[in-house]
Amino acid sequence: MSAEATNPGAPIRRRGRPRIDLRRLGRVALLGPVSRDRLPAAIGHVAEAHRAHHPDADLTVLHRAYVLAESSHRGQMRKSGEPYITHPLAVTLILAELGAETTTLTASLLHDTVEDTEVTLDQVGEEFGDEVRYLVDGVTKLEKVDYGAAAEPETFRKMLVATGDDVRVMSIKLADRLHNMRTLGVMRPEKQARIAKVTRDVLIPLAERLGVQALKTELEDLVFAILHPEEYAHTRAVIAAATTAADPLTAIAGSVSAVLREAGIPAEVLVRPRHFVSVHRVSVKRGELRGTDFGRLLVLVGEDADCYAVLGELHTCFTPVISEFKDFIAAPKFNLYQSLHTAVVGPEGEVAEVLIRTHRMHKVAEAGVIALGNPYAADSVAQTAEPADGERADPTRPGWLSRLLQWQQSATDPDTFWTTLRADLAQDREITVFRTDGGTLGLPAGASCVDAAYAQYGDAAHSCIGARVNGRLATLGTALGDGDTVQLLLAEDAASGPSPGWLDHARTPTARIAITGWLDAHPQHPETVPAGRPTDPRPVPQPAPGAAAAGRTASALVDRPDATVRLAGCCTPVPPDDVTGFAVRGGAVTVHRLACPAAARMEAVGRVPVAVSWGDASECRVTLVAESFGRPRLLADLTEAIAGADAAIISATVEPPSEQRVRHTYTLELPDVAGLPSLMRAMRDVPGVYDVSRAQHPAAVL
Repeated sequence: MSAEATNPGAPIRRRGRPRIDLRRLGRVALLGPVSRDRLPAAIGHVAEAHRAHHPDADLTVLHRAYVLAESSHRGQMRKSGEPYITHPLAVTLILAELGAETTTLTASLLHDTVEDTEVTLDQVGEEFGDEVRYLVDGVTKLEKVDYGAAAEPETFRKMLVATGDDVRVMSIKLADRLHNMRTLGVMRPEKQARIAKVTRDVLIPLAERLGVQALKTELEDLVFAILHPEEYAHTRAVIAAATTAADPLTAIAGSVSAVLREAGIPAEVLVRPRHFVSVHRVSVKRGELRGTDFGRLLVLVGEDADCYAVLGELHTCFTPVISEFKDFIAAPKFNLYQSLHTAVVGPEGEVAEVLIRTHRMHKVAEAGVIALGNPYAADSVAQTAEPADGERADPTRPGWLSRLLQWQQSATDPDTFWTTLRADLAQDREITVFRTDGGTLGLPAGASCVDAAYAQYGDAAHSCIGARVNGRLATLGTALGDGDTVQLLLAEDAASGPSPGWLDHARTPTARIAITGWLDAHPQHPETVPAGRPTDPRPVPQPAPGAAAAGRTASALVDRPDATVRLAGCCTPVPPDDVTGFAVRGGAVTVHRLACPAAARMEAVGRVPVAVSWGDASECRVTLVAESFGRPRLLADLTEAIAGADAAIISATVEPPSEQRVRHTYTLELPDVAGLPSLMRAMRDVPGVYDVSRAQHPAAVL
């Protein structure tokens, strides 16, 4: 593929200043540094772009960084035949045009020196300080000689960890990848495809999460050209044809400008062309493209209040498309994005999408974290704590990044890390759920109570037995929605663990890695039960006087000193059931009812039973299944009957109705086992209930 083919925007570029001639910069760079009182011509463009955003910036450090980079890379050439110094110059120019501060630009000039030259990190630190040293180290690749096939995943892991302490690391990497993608045409097709896939799966989602839309959209177009050349060529031809026709958006923009002038609202109205991938997505969604589908109107104003004033005027003077309205100012996206989105019908009946935002919002929408300057500087922290214009303050570590850093520590295998990272980044929408203590949890869309449990409690969530969502009992597999309130219910028995079925509901890497690790470490755990059924946690009281030589749980006693005794979750035995026990790993004994099918299977495979007797304790925990016909208020009547017997509901599950029949499963704590028969009778007396029985869940042979 030619270099032109990997630069989709070049021939019909409709906005922004022309790109710098990197070949000319390379020839200038070969001449070496000039006198100390002025910058070399090769970095003059960087200085010009930097001063446009930071008029008072000290360019001396950039001069020194360029001199070091140029002298270190002198004699090195890129595969395209250009002097290597053109690459760090281009990366730095990309960041400068987005408004990066001086420290980031200094590090970007030096980002390949430690990797490709004799310059060391210590030398960078001595010359430019610890901040620049940290940024350069964060983007320096790990050697394939040391890491082999794991070099790329481990390099990204190192980079993400560094980004956790300073998000500027990732901004340099994104600019570095953008320039490499622009010049990828000199590579072999198979290498182009490999780099493009990693860019699509990892770098583009990271650019989206950091809010750097200017880099994200161009990366998407470059990847589109390489991985889908036919669709790209068709989209390119469609856009080229549209540029020769009359642009209806220009006429609508004139009408919008006139309306706002008449209303006395100072605003700048621009036609914002869509990039290639965006046009392709619209064509796939709508089929035949309309004249207004090739761009959107962008209205820029001075203050937040003006955004809503513009919205009011547009919805008053034009016919609005209500389904297209979104307010990302009141509820910003998790990547700092703020804007009002709407769509209106123009004078000729054409529908135009409109974005309304302040100038500051627009800068952040384009450059994301890069537009924040140095968010770790003392003055920046003070400014973000109480922003002068009332707009959203920037967190120095986004919630998604904190979650990523948390689970990557558990993914010790590079392949697991690489696969999980791609899956995590594929979750492109985030929800916020509230805890009952007033805190919040940020989770990907589609997350369940299982994910919330591990996000809140970490490994302690292994003992989770259920949840309440918006005050109602819910299974751990219940999917959460944005704004839900969730309360996780943990068992008292810390030895409880998740079932394999939890993996069916886990969406976050944190949950999946923790569950998989626990299951691998407990392959024959007695409380592993089928999917969707929580384990049956039992507190383990201390032995009663005179029973010190016997293991005990609830009121079950076995003749084994110091043995941990658990009541099986498959049959939930209670006094005065006839019971038996079986030893499992770790010296524990699981107690089953004699009639339990699991006990029969274990005896059939030669497992030796352990004698079990009931002690004096009267409390018990039991699982009951109520079969009923569906009717209104059935659940309320059943729970009222349970409460009338002084039983505490530990967990409850209601299966979807089948042929007008409903199955309720309750795990209950009774103050006295003698009350079990009367409780079951009270539940059977509830209208619509035709049977109540003790649970008999299938269980694996231990």
